[in-house]
Amino acid sequence: MKQPEKITLCEVGLRDGLQNECMVLPTEEKIGLVKGLIDAGFKVIEVGSFMHPKAVPQMADTDQVFQAIGQISGVELRALIPNLRGVQRAIDCGCKKVKLNVSASLKHNLKNLNMTPEQSVAGFAACVEAAENAGIEISGSISMPFASPWEGVTPVETVDGIIEAYLNVGITEISLSDASGMATPKQVNALCKHVLEKYPQASWWLHFHNTRGMAMANVIAAMDAGMTQFDTSFGGLGGCPFVPGAAGNISTEDVVHLCDESGIRTGVDVQKIMELSRHLQEVLGHGMESYVLRAGRNSDLIAAKQL
Repeated sequence: MKQPEKITLCEVGLRDGLQNECMVLPTEEKIGLVKGLIDAGFKVIEVGSFMHPKAVPQMADTDQVFQAIGQISGVELRALIPNLRGVQRAIDCGCKKVKLNVSASLKHNLKNLNMTPEQSVAGFAACVEAAENAGIEISGSISMPFASPWEGVTPVETVDGIIEAYLNVGITEISLSDASGMATPKQVNALCKHVLEKYPQASWWLHFHNTRGMAMANVIAAMDAGMTQFDTSFGGLGGCPFVPGAAGNISTEDVVHLCDESGIRTGVDVQKIMELSRHLQEVLGHGMESYVLRAGRNSDLIAAKQL
C-alpha cells in the first residue's frame, strides 16, 4: 500500500446518513452534532442538503442549522444542492459551500433528480454563476462512476464526459461517489489513477458505500492511487433511497482507526467520534454499521490487558 502521510475526511452523516432515517432529528440535535464534529477535529462537514422538503423531509431544516452555526473559522460547512433554487437557499441561510450532483447512470439520475444527466449538466452553468456572484464555493459529485445496478460497469468515457462538463463550467473540485456500493478495489485504483493523470487541475474526493463490504478496501485502493480526500459517515449511517439494497457509507470511526493504526494523520479524534455515534445510536434507537463501535479500538484491548 502506498501510504499517504495524512488524509482529509469530510463527515457526511448529517446529510447522507440522516436522510435515510425514518426519524426526523430535531434541529437542536443536529446543531449539537455539528458542534460535536467540529470539536472532534473535522475541518469539512456536509451539514445537509437543500433538496425539496417533500422529497427529503429529513433535510427540511438544513437552512436553520446553517443559520444557527454561522461561520466557523477553519471549518468548511457545505450542503448538497439539486438546482438553482438550492443556491438561493444557500445564499439566504449563509451557507458558503455547495455541491452539485449528477449520476453516470441514466436511470439513477432520473430517480434521484428527475432529469437526465444531460439536463443536469445543462443547469450547471447557471448554478455556478449564481454561486460565484454570491461568494459561494461550488463543487461537483458524480454518482455511479464505477458501476450501477441498472447498467452495470460504468464506461470510463462516460465518467470523463461528466468530469469535462464540470470543468467546462469552472468546477474543479469533484467527488466520485460509489452510491451503489458496487465498486471494487482494482477498478477504484484504475479510475483514480486515470483521473489524477488526465485531469491534474481537479481536486478529488472519494465517497464509498459499504453495501458489499468492500468500502475499506476501496479506500485503501484509492489511497494507493494517490487520493487523499474521503467522505465518511459516523456509525456507518447512510445509503441511497433510490438504489436497491443500498447500505450505509463507510464508517468514520473505522477509517480514523485504520489511519491511527497505520500512522496516517486525519486530525480527527476517534474517541470523540465514537461518543457521538453512541449518542446517535441511542437517539435513533437502532444499531450502527461500525466495526470499531462494536469491538473497540485495538489500543482499548491492549490497555485492558495491562490492567
